[in-house]
Amino acid sequence: MKEREFDYINVIPLVDVMLALLTIVLTTSSFIASGMIPLDLPRAHHSAGEILKTQTIEIDRAGGIYLNARPVSLEKLKTSMETMNRKAPVMIRADRSISLQNFVSVLDIIKELEFTRISLQTEATK
Repeated sequence: MKEREFDYINVIPLVDVMLALLTIVLTTSSFIASGMIPLDLPRAHHSAGEILKTQTIEIDRAGGIYLNARPVSLEKLKTSMETMNRKAPVMIRADRSISLQNFVSVLDIIKELEFTRISLQTEATK
């Protein structure tokens, strides 16, 4: 029996596998990038390109405060941040519909502890 040489390579199964992998990667990366706590971020004309995320403080719509995705009270936030490096960047993610007092209370703790690298995450307006 004589073997025939391949004249072509069927790439359709390869393309199917690659599209499935691409779908998984895009779904996973968008979930990771958006974070686990759903927030409706305020909008700004100029948004920061690269944000160095070391410590993240999030304030959700109900006023709950999270330090690195763990729920904390204002007192616990202060005691937790007292041991952190003051030069570490701190990013605040707050829902746009929160009470201004909640935001000011968190910012007051950060300033009292003399953190100097503070950023506020916003969404770019379209």
